[in-house]
Amino acid sequence: MKKRKTTESSTDLSEGRENLRLKQEVGLISGVSLIAGTMIGSGIFMSPEWVLYYMGSPASSLLIWASCGILAMFGALSYAELGTIIKESGGEYIYILRIFGSFPAFLFAYSSVILVRPAGLAAVCLSFAEYAVAAFYPGCSSPQIVIKFTAAACILLLTIINCLNVRLATSIMNIFTAAKLLALLVVVVGGLVLLAKGQTQSFQNAFENTTAGIGPIGVAFYQGLWSYDGWNNLNYVTEELKKPEVTLPRAVMIAIPLVTCLYLLVNVSYFAAMTPSELLASGAVAVTWGDKVLGSWAWLISLSVALSTFGSSNGTFFSGGRLCYIAAREGHMPDILSMAHVRCLTPSPALIFTSAMSLVMILSGNFTTIVNFFSFIAWFFYGMTILGLLYLKIKKPELPRSYKVPIIIPIIVLMAAVYLVLAPIIDQPQIEFLYIVLFIFSGIIFYFPLVRFKCHPRFLQRVTLHLQLFLEVAPTAKNAN
Repeated sequence: MKKRKTTESSTDLSEGRENLRLKQEVGLISGVSLIAGTMIGSGIFMSPEWVLYYMGSPASSLLIWASCGILAMFGALSYAELGTIIKESGGEYIYILRIFGSFPAFLFAYSSVILVRPAGLAAVCLSFAEYAVAAFYPGCSSPQIVIKFTAAACILLLTIINCLNVRLATSIMNIFTAAKLLALLVVVVGGLVLLAKGQTQSFQNAFENTTAGIGPIGVAFYQGLWSYDGWNNLNYVTEELKKPEVTLPRAVMIAIPLVTCLYLLVNVSYFAAMTPSELLASGAVAVTWGDKVLGSWAWLISLSVALSTFGSSNGTFFSGGRLCYIAAREGHMPDILSMAHVRCLTPSPALIFTSAMSLVMILSGNFTTIVNFFSFIAWFFYGMTILGLLYLKIKKPELPRSYKVPIIIPIIVLMAAVYLVLAPIIDQPQIEFLYIVLFIFSGIIFYFPLVRFKCHPRFLQRVTLHLQLFLEVAPTAKNAN
């Protein structure tokens, strides 16, 4: 039914013309910017104190940061092979759909579109707002109403940018990625200068007070991996890549090692400027570092963090909207979300829906809670996706692929995913984890009547038609790579 509707709509739109498609606008530089620009957000400026809090010592926290970078790299390389086998946008969703079937893919799309992606975007935008308004309230805490209003304004601005033009969105990603790399280099150079002056007190007996429990280590990984979140974003826009079989692996191999090295050097710089106790007492690590090292120029750090988080928000929004769009195109979300603007060629309904859900998320939640529960859901589905890759490598080795990852790498990622999902539950069980599992499986209530048996009320068709006319959107076809 959906295919017939798509064909009719595209015929009405323009006789004798090809189906509407999203443009292939993302090249290697934009691909690297999408990965690095999304990864470098609020995490490196807010998570270091939490990693140290759970690990207990500078050296062990640096090991966590390095391990997170390696794990992100291994995960991205595994996804790169999946992206050359299944050359469709949608990331984990499309891989789970093609390998395991409709039901688990729907549960992923349901939890991601309704909760995970909007919550992640809300967290980053709240971080942006906190740093952006801090300069207007020197010496005191910024009012929560102002922070939330600024975060909402950020989301609305991102919606306008991404709905107008793909090239505009990617250009902004490139510019902000360059700006945040420059800002991190300032922190790195400042740290190296401090080390050269002999400020190495944090690295004496660096493993003292190290935590050994499996639960705290798992939560420390959650906080570190939050800063690396975005390593898989390019897989969400595979159909918009130029030469995806080449661009996808190359972008991964450039972006993630670059970010990992920067993160390690930035953390070393933090420890050079502050003792562990000072770092733990800091509400904003980067700002405290700026006050100690840059003096009257410390405002540059707040500006850099604001720019960094805005750029990361743009990347998160860009890929999150594509997930909603692809899920709708496969029949797991309302049809209107699978359409694109007839002139701008952007999935504007999906972007608007993602924006609306993120605005709801801004009203509640704090940074640390969002990170922990976001990571729990994310790594559950990362593990399922990696399991799908192992299935294809063992059972279907004949499938054509331009890039192959050694099988030991996805095995390591799968083991890490199992650990990250189970360790916090076993060591420190919380009722919230049960709520998350119940929320994921509450998708069953919607799956069987709406997707499996296609019980769609007739008035929805009229609503879809009116929205289609109002938003000037039409059904789209896949890009054949």
